[in-house]
Amino acid sequence: MTDEEFKKYCSDEDTLKWKQESVEHLVRDEWIDFRRVKYRFPDGSEYEPFYNYSRRSYVVIVASDTEGNYLCVRQYRHGIGEVTTEFPAGGINLDGTEGYVTKSEKDSRRAETPLEAAKRELQEETGCVSDEWRHLITIPSNATISDNYAYIYEARNCRTASSQKLDETEFLNVRKLSAEDIEDLIRRNAFQQAVHVMAWLLSRR
Repeated sequence: MTDEEFKKYCSDEDTLKWKQESVEHLVRDEWIDFRRVKYRFPDGSEYEPFYNYSRRSYVVIVASDTEGNYLCVRQYRHGIGEVTTEFPAGGINLDGTEGYVTKSEKDSRRAETPLEAAKRELQEETGCVSDEWRHLITIPSNATISDNYAYIYEARNCRTASSQKLDETEFLNVRKLSAEDIEDLIRRNAFQQAVHVMAWLLSRR
């Protein structure tokens, strides 16, 4: 698709947009801004409630070591109430502190770059570093209800540089898995983070 073809493809954008009529912030703290919103539809009708939220954008790292093993972590995820296997990942910090950072945020304070966050999270969770980084994609985390973005990276030839440096709420174990192991976990529905599965598929292209 050429740029001109893409422009034509998106020519209906203005006729499909909803207009925000009112917003109520139900929960608004350093972690999340959860909102109840009233919208006007393209045909002029109004509807409420819709719920959406802002929280930190984050990074996911498909990391492999010098032997071709992939660095994964095992940790509890309270959303589904299960221990999951996934890639190293974490939020992009603002001014070196935690809190949500979204694409639409107008705050003048400096956030980490996504690559800085990816390097930090990889070392904090696994103790490993890499000199070979590749950006795979930046994509909305959940376009239906959230405005944060996932920044997906690949890191190759990772090597141990330090011990883990986990946050006070992080309890995780590192696992080195082969490509076949990850494929098997996906088939078993045991690699349960959707964005991480997407990251794996993109890294294999």
